Amino acid sequence: MKARHNKLSLSLLALATAGVLVAGPAAAQDKKFKVYLSLSYSGNAWQSEAANIVKALAATPPYNEQVELIEVISGTDPQAQISAYESMIDDGADAIVSFPISSTALNRTIKRGCDEGVLFFMYDATVTESCAYNVSYLSSGFGENTAQALVNELGGKGKIFLSRGVPGNSVDKRHTDGAMSVFSKYPGIEVVAEYYSFWDDRTTQQETAKALAAHPDVDGIWAQAGEYGAIQAMLDAGDRLVPMTGENSAGFRLALADPDMQAKGLRGVSAGSPPAQAGYAFKLAMEILTGQRELEPMNIEYPLPWVPAADVKVCEGDSYENGCNVFPPEKVPSSFVSEVLNPVLLPEVNVESALNGTPVPGATIQPLPAEVPQANNEPGINCQDCEAPADLYKLTKVEPTVQP
Repeated sequence: MKARHNKLSLSLLALATAGVLVAGPAAAQDKKFKVYLSLSYSGNAWQSEAANIVKALAATPPYNEQVELIEVISGTDPQAQISAYESMIDDGADAIVSFPISSTALNRTIKRGCDEGVLFFMYDATVTESCAYNVSYLSSGFGENTAQALVNELGGKGKIFLSRGVPGNSVDKRHTDGAMSVFSKYPGIEVVAEYYSFWDDRTTQQETAKALAAHPDVDGIWAQAGEYGAIQAMLDAGDRLVPMTGENSAGFRLALADPDMQAKGLRGVSAGSPPAQAGYAFKLAMEILTGQRELEPMNIEYPLPWVPAADVKVCEGDSYENGCNVFPPEKVPSSFVSEVLNPVLLPEVNVESALNGTPVPGATIQPLPAEVPQANNEPGINCQDCEAPADLYKLTKVEPTVQP
């Protein structure tokens, strides 16, 4: 069966060619597009912000007249998300915008949906089914770049913790593989504890505390999201911090630039996963559904944020302006993920959109840049029968300052 969105796009193009004024896809089909927002893992700030950005965009003109957005949270069991996808397909979904729990387990159901005309856009985490679009920063090198930054800070030797994400998820696997590609080159780097923190501050704090009980002399921490919890665990254990890499929480980003925290030993860089990927995926899907863009299924790369301590700049307003990249503690909680806004891709939303899912008064949806950057093929991550580039773990943000 030919995809429903392809049929619609061809119809709109034909009308335009004939000189007929097209009022919009909602008028052409006399109904709103049914778009599902499918979350697997939920319960942390990252997932909430990603979902809220999509909700805010869906409530912003003209999307508010074009789309019916339905949110479904299925949990961390792949079978539950498979069942959710099946229900969405049977309910006549035009598109499914999703954070997938597995890169492979969902493929069969995704293929069935594609064959029935459903548009699949994955964000952040990826799948290997070729009919789906993957919008992700995975191939931009978080793992290897942050690992090298930590090695540089430690001078090539020391005991470290690995604070990971959700077991079995493609994001966690890609991050850890990239990090270990660097750590394994340095005999002086010893991984003394490795634990899953589920990208959550509280869980990270608990798991880091357990690791500290066994290894109080740790020299550094390589962390994924939830990194502010690692800082809290160390402060609970004593008045000492260590070099640390983490993602984009406001607490961590502000701590990096805090002279008191620096005096206790904190150094590092804020990089990691932007919840803004969800909004980018949703807007791409809508541009395809409304006939504004033609795009073959592909792996789409979102750029890797990179904010060392010296580059942290606190915002004064509700948006990222004048180079600011973190909101003050009186505006957002420490768990707030700072890379949820993107002035280029998502100019329609602000901090309130991320916190509450509310549209910005007076805002209208702006078109995305014409160019869509393509990501590397990564077997088992975003493709099946493909070859990885020879420089898969090439450093792009930092150079080694110490040799193995």
